[in-house]
Amino acid sequence: MAGKSDTVAIRVSYKNLRHDSSAPELELVDVDHRNSPSSNQSPSRPKASASLLRLVLSCTVAAGVQFGWALQLSLLTPYIQTLGIGHAFSSFIWLCGPITGLVVQPCVGIWSDKCTSRFGRRRPFILAGSLMISVAVILIGFSADIGYLLGDTHEHCRTFKGTRTRAALVFILGFWMLDLANNTVQGPARALLADLSGPEQRNVSNAVFCSWMAVGNILGYSSGSSGKWNKWFPFLTSRACCEACGNLKAAFLVAVVFLAFCTLVTLYFANEVPLATASHHGHMSDSAPLLDEQQQNGVEFLKSKSLSVSDEPNGKVNENHIEKDEELMHENFKSEEDHSENLMDGPGAVLVNLLTSLRHLPPAMHSVLLVMALTWLSWFPFFLFDTDWMGREVYHGDPKGNTSEVFLYDQGVREGAFGLLLNSVVLGVSSFFIEPMCNWMGPKYVWTVSNFVVFLCMAGTAIISLISVRDYSGGIEHVIGASEAIKIASLVVFVLLGFPLAITYSVPFAVTAELTADSGGGQGLAIGVLNLAIVVPQMIISLGSGPWDALFGGGNIPAFVLASVCALAGGVIAVLKLPNLSSSSFKPAGCHVG
Repeated sequence: MAGKSDTVAIRVSYKNLRHDSSAPELELVDVDHRNSPSSNQSPSRPKASASLLRLVLSCTVAAGVQFGWALQLSLLTPYIQTLGIGHAFSSFIWLCGPITGLVVQPCVGIWSDKCTSRFGRRRPFILAGSLMISVAVILIGFSADIGYLLGDTHEHCRTFKGTRTRAALVFILGFWMLDLANNTVQGPARALLADLSGPEQRNVSNAVFCSWMAVGNILGYSSGSSGKWNKWFPFLTSRACCEACGNLKAAFLVAVVFLAFCTLVTLYFANEVPLATASHHGHMSDSAPLLDEQQQNGVEFLKSKSLSVSDEPNGKVNENHIEKDEELMHENFKSEEDHSENLMDGPGAVLVNLLTSLRHLPPAMHSVLLVMALTWLSWFPFFLFDTDWMGREVYHGDPKGNTSEVFLYDQGVREGAFGLLLNSVVLGVSSFFIEPMCNWMGPKYVWTVSNFVVFLCMAGTAIISLISVRDYSGGIEHVIGASEAIKIASLVVFVLLGFPLAITYSVPFAVTAELTADSGGGQGLAIGVLNLAIVVPQMIISLGSGPWDALFGGGNIPAFVLASVCALAGGVIAVLKLPNLSSSSFKPAGCHVG
């Protein structure tokens, strides 16, 4: 057919042709579209990289999300116990986090990649997730009042020490919704920043995102450590909601306002270009597989036939007929492709893909997964019970005790939130030293050192607890709460843990990125598999830490002792099994928090 091209726009990875993961991408484009803007740039990116100011303003939502996450970590385990849920079962409420992290976040990432909304790919998910967070924190904050209206006891909260079943159910609903919403926002927010920034801005954009998360952490923990919210907003307390509940309610309402502001700033300044449909641009999805052999043969047959008849007298008629057949075949191909992609985007398919990809990882990745699992088995008891530990073992309070014991417990929880604030500051400062340390010692030994530090700190919590309980049994602490020496030692533990936490949030991901850089499965899939080594330990701790503590008479000491053992095992295995990577090639892989 003279003067007319029969080629079809097919954009595929060249590795699918040569089984070479390092090969460049090959794009076959219709010559009729080679001069169009859509053929020269990705339809999902602006033509130029965003300015630094726009990048900073476009990811403010990270601060809003992290504000609520900090409140969740510091206040919610203690609060659920004030509703009558026992300490042995309080860890169960955290089970939703790993479930949504395992299934929801990867699916939301895939769905946002393919979203064709006129508002962009990421912003609709950020807005929807932020609205869900707002609803969730309101449910959590007002759970006691809602339970009161639904038929819980009308006895005053200062005197009633039983279980408020309806309030607890509302709280758990809001808590699980909050975890779901956090995972809905986090992935698209990171992807939005990657969409807006160019390759030369990658490190800067990661630093900006982590800085906003640090701001959210500091503000959130500061809010949680304040005991004056109920005095500033006295109308938030009620017959069902006493001082501690009023503090939590006010802090979460402030979190809603702050998140709304941050979300609006992100939505306004993120100049996101909508993703046009594949049919409009003439491109297939980047993730679409190559046409199978039968389909390719059919296309080639039609093209060869059309070329052979173009020189005949009736070639024009035959040419039009062939073009119609070809268009019909491409429509059928596209329909089958869309159906296949929809099946592969479901939660079940994503999970199966992650599990089956374990077989194709580089051998060294199995050691990384083992050390990662032990690392997080040592961290999650601290995340779940840090403020509860301050209230119980350090300040000797009881959320269901008498007035004096409740006061001491609330004071310890607020002091624990202050410790988490100090921990966040140290984490932020330490993150600037991780790359130089890895270039000096190597990522293997930096990760090893962090596990040994966690071991010492977790063992230190057990020692501090035993000394504090011994002093309390002598009758002195019953009057004055925790001694100054015990309080200082406890805060030192919070501070010291900021250093290994910064390593845990970055080095394992950088090691994974280097080990899988040349693997056929892709780094995204490898990071997803690494996520399994985080969520599975969290499930184990959520299900087992409470009953494990109950076996030894309650309290948090058994869980912290188990954490110290896991940290020690992780450090030893890291020395023996982790690969020796080139220290000079280490590059930070971003900040993985929350």
